[in-house]
Amino acid sequence: MTEPGDHPLVTAVKPLVDAMGAEILTPQQAAADDVVLTWEGEEILAVRLPQLADSLERILAAMERRHGMPLSALDRKTKQSVVRTLEARGAFSVRHGVETVANALGVSRFTVYNYLNRENAAKSE
Repeated sequence: MTEPGDHPLVTAVKPLVDAMGAEILTPQQAAADDVVLTWEGEEILAVRLPQLADSLERILAAMERRHGMPLSALDRKTKQSVVRTLEARGAFSVRHGVETVANALGVSRFTVYNYLNRENAAKSE
């Protein structure tokens, strides 16, 4: 077997794995919850997915990079947009998600709930 790093499948999936905060392993290192990828019948690599709480931190860091500044420095309208994006990505289904987002935005939990309620009220109209 070739080393996983030498295979074109690794090159193809590495940007996605990195963006998800996952880890590439050899198939032999795979645990029951890991995803083993095959190429033409041969197991090439395994992907260990991140824990949900780690994913939220990674999403927040990516949003900061996208905006080019800490999320707490954004204006109110942009913070509301960030909350909508995070809601769509399931950020608030993670334990302590509202608290984590509120800290990143530099606002209270109450403010995050207000942003969510405004968005949900607008959808129902």
